[in-house]
Amino acid sequence: MSEVKALSKKKKILRSLLVVFLTLAILGLVFALLYFTGWWEKLNSVTKLKNAILGLGFWGRLVFVILQFLQVTFIPIPSPILIIAGSIIFGPFQASLLSFGGILLGSAVAFFIGRVFGRKVVTFMVGEESAMKWTKTLSHGKYSFAVMMLLPFFPDDILCLVAGLTNMSWGYFMAVQFIARPIGIFTTAYFSSGELIPYHSWGLIVWAVIAVLAVAIIYLTTKYNDQIEKYINKLLKKQKN
Repeated sequence: MSEVKALSKKKKILRSLLVVFLTLAILGLVFALLYFTGWWEKLNSVTKLKNAILGLGFWGRLVFVILQFLQVTFIPIPSPILIIAGSIIFGPFQASLLSFGGILLGSAVAFFIGRVFGRKVVTFMVGEESAMKWTKTLSHGKYSFAVMMLLPFFPDDILCLVAGLTNMSWGYFMAVQFIARPIGIFTTAYFSSGELIPYHSWGLIVWAVIAVLAVAIIYLTTKYNDQIEKYINKLLKKQKN
């Protein structure tokens, strides 16, 4: 029995090392491609990114979708930056559609990584502190996940990875993505200009109120998650009957 346990432990260690190696290889390959093609430098400047994508003509749209996919999975760039850049390049509507395609695919892959490869890989990618913090939050606040995905104050890419570590189902995860992502993307694209809610005078008050409401909603959905889940399940059972 002890020999069997020892072999099983060795297999687990080798499998973990293989997963970490493959993750490092993928990250290294993505970084190398971006760096040696000059795209890494362009990603740090909206103007350079705009000129580079426009220079590709029609294929610039495909590159933009790929960049949105990568920012969710492998490169640490906040999605609002790319969405705003896309709005400048393609206009808010087209940028929103392209962003949704890339982000939806990236979110599904991120969840898949967390679900299949487990805590070690997620911890390696986001850090132990972030992994523990958000795993605890999502484990005790399933419905908070939907709220957090709606708001720009939370690390969506980390949340998608960590969600794979919880008991969250694929169905619920994808439903949240299909509902919350378009709202967040279109809002960012159209509101980032500051034309609807300015970043000065009365607009600052409105943004402050939105921030306070967001925090309150997150707190309440986390605190009363069990009650909310029971109530929703009760409503679903009534509809089935």
